[in-house]
Amino acid sequence: MEKVTPFLMFQDGNAEEAMNYYTSLIEDSAITSITRYGANEAGDEGTVMHATFSLKGQEFMCIDSNLKHEFSFTPSFSIYLTCTSEKELDDLYGKLIQDGQALMPLDDYGFSKKFGWLNDRYGISWQLNLP
Repeated sequence: MEKVTPFLMFQDGNAEEAMNYYTSLIEDSAITSITRYGANEAGDEGTVMHATFSLKGQEFMCIDSNLKHEFSFTPSFSIYLTCTSEKELDDLYGKLIQDGQALMPLDDYGFSKKFGWLNDRYGISWQLNLP
């Protein structure tokens, strides 16, 4: 085995928008490659056929699915962020929760100083922790 990479499948044509958003929020992050569907290909022209991006060194792959599925993202898979300050945690939570849904609002749940779990506007689940 060469490596393990989380893979995100977007169904609303917003993979590139989500990648841009995530890489703008987390320092040391970048979109590393994008291949788009062209005219007369399986997906909508200009949407993401395949892309890679990194968040703080962790590589992800994603696509805009050219098929609609009966499933989407669930909180059973989440991106877990260990924050270095309360301000960083509060800022990230505040941005990620916009048009999203709180699963566990920011609070002290006893296992860390501060913790929050949410689904963002794209349906991706995030856990933010201040140890």
